[in-house]
Amino acid sequence: MRTLDQLRPGERGMIVSVSGSDGIALRLRELGLVPGERVEFLRRAPLGDPLKLLVQGCRIAVRAAEARRIGVEPESR
Repeated sequence: MRTLDQLRPGERGMIVSVSGSDGIALRLRELGLVPGERVEFLRRAPLGDPLKLLVQGCRIAVRAAEARRIGVEPESR
């Protein structure tokens, strides 16, 4: 299993897990980053942080450190 920050731009995957039970993990789940949801990695900011994602039809940005908490199973093309 890989983490969300390890996907490449344009790559899609299925969220498998969101680690932690603190406020950050809760906020990630509120943004739609929940197990079973598809996510597309759109791009990385010029300096590497934040990451732009497409989840449930919405574009969101998350920090790389937060993306490391999200386990994904990449889709095969």
